[in-house]
Amino acid sequence: MKIINLSPVHERQYFCCLEEWSDEMRDAGDHKECWYAKMKDRGLRVKIAENDKGEACGMIQYLPVEISPVEGQNLYYVLCIWVHGYRKGIGNFQKRGLGKSLLQAAEADVRQLGGKGLVTWGIILPFFMRSAWFKKQGYKVADKRGILRLLWKPFANDAQPPRFMKERHLPALVPGKVNVTVFYNGWCPAQNIVYERTKQAVVQFREKIDFNVYHTIDHEILSYWGTGDALFINGKKIRTGPPPSYKRIYRIIEGNVRKIREPISY
Repeated sequence: MKIINLSPVHERQYFCCLEEWSDEMRDAGDHKECWYAKMKDRGLRVKIAENDKGEACGMIQYLPVEISPVEGQNLYYVLCIWVHGYRKGIGNFQKRGLGKSLLQAAEADVRQLGGKGLVTWGIILPFFMRSAWFKKQGYKVADKRGILRLLWKPFANDAQPPRFMKERHLPALVPGKVNVTVFYNGWCPAQNIVYERTKQAVVQFREKIDFNVYHTIDHEILSYWGTGDALFINGKKIRTGPPPSYKRIYRIIEGNVRKIREPISY
């Protein structure tokens, strides 16, 4: 195994989070590819774990915290770290130390770039991006939000701890309509799937829907709302991890459409 910088050889795998075998990934569209094209010259860094067959079996992506979904200065933020863990495709490469190697490679890179620390997010539940795993790698909790933890490892004495970006505004509700609002950034195929499925679902109800989309790759939009990726239906935030099926999104919208009161004619 070796850790290398992302090259054109592995870009297709990277755009679908190493899951090119997945039918579900087809629902994600080309949003990550478009996001990458815009972000690669703005400080985005991607490293790949490559096996002896030249296949990408792990990845880490990180970028300057100033253009990330959290608040901080002179730090880098890990969007995600992922080692392929399915039997399908190239097979399960987890529990071989690849995640640790990827994280250490990112830390070394950030130090060389002059960053004052590396920041990541974690979940207190025992699955993807576990906060407990990051703690074992020397990371400390800087902020909390529900089951989420913001963790960091400072590299300089004057490094300032990061904070979660606060949700500053909520989508407006238009009377007589089902209000559907999607925030998506583009870096995460799972959230891109949510956007694409929602877009398909609202078409079925046409004039009964007030549909708004905010592309938070624009940091001004991200900062205004304080939300990077999310789905709101009539003001209620819908859980999007893992991404709900098209049927579930459709049924939630349909249920709200049924509640719309038709105007009384006299």
